[in-house]
Amino acid sequence: MKKMFLLLLGAMMVCAVHAQVVEKDEAALVYYTPKTVVSVDFTYTVETQERGIYADYAEAMLGISEVITETQTICTIKEARIGTLTETDYSRPHKIVAEPGFPMLISINEKGLLTGYNVPPVQKSAPAKKPAAAPEKGSKTVPVTKAAPFTEDVLKASTPLAQAHAVAQQIFHLRETRMYLLNGEVEHAPADGQAMKQVLDELANQERHLTQLFTGKKSLRTEHKTVRMYPEAKQQILYFSRENGFTDADNVEADAIVLNATLQVQKLAVSSSKKKNAALSQLVYNLPGSATLDVMIKGNVLASRTFPVAQLGVDVPLAKDLFSGKELPIIVFSEKTGNIISISK
Repeated sequence: MKKMFLLLLGAMMVCAVHAQVVEKDEAALVYYTPKTVVSVDFTYTVETQERGIYADYAEAMLGISEVITETQTICTIKEARIGTLTETDYSRPHKIVAEPGFPMLISINEKGLLTGYNVPPVQKSAPAKKPAAAPEKGSKTVPVTKAAPFTEDVLKASTPLAQAHAVAQQIFHLRETRMYLLNGEVEHAPADGQAMKQVLDELANQERHLTQLFTGKKSLRTEHKTVRMYPEAKQQILYFSRENGFTDADNVEADAIVLNATLQVQKLAVSSSKKKNAALSQLVYNLPGSATLDVMIKGNVLASRTFPVAQLGVDVPLAKDLFSGKELPIIVFSEKTGNIISISK
């Protein structure tokens, strides 16, 4: 009885939101067919290359020939993943009114989608809280120098050539200091191995930042872009450029990314038999259609997937005989497609 009350209460809430489905003072349950939405998640990298201010002197002063010659951004698509989401198709409501011989043991979720008939309610347990990590005792944060400080010679240099020469001398000095430490040729060496490691790491960090003034520097990050599409739209076009990543159609240097959907609409066959059909119940399920989505760029397929599409399906009623007898069936429906998952008694 309690179960029936909860189910009726849920149905009344659905009916209150979409009151146009039922008439005033009509005792009815309303549920809706699902609607499939395609979700395409693109993974792409953004590499930023920054030219060093002393790039012209890299080979002459440091013997480095491989340098970044211009500042630029390079975007590259790595992969595309096709998934699906479920919405409520409010254009396909289904109304069930009370009638003899048909107990209204309907389970409807918060989206208004049919999930089961005569199915015991599921008790959702609260997720367990993760214990907070205890702070580590005795740990210290060692500051890291993000850029090596310039020497006085660099700051006093009046021309870029003189500045580059002074920076190169500072790099050589850092290398010598590191070699002296490794060979034990210093008067005040670090007290222990951990201290030695910190000093060597700091020297390497300073040298790296100074060297990048000649060679330039690169940074690489990974980005994601998620695009949603209704399969019945059949096609959607995006634009991606090497310099700007995802952009618009006005970018003449951008390549087109085409999302092509090939649809398979579900249809009911017309029977020519004169055999009398069984009496039908008010309860209907959705027999979905399907679609194949191809994600292409420059004629190459990035991803392809075939999946069921609820809105390309048709409504199929269940026979009344299924609900007769002392033992009622237990029917589980898919929240994604509206199709039957299982029928048991």
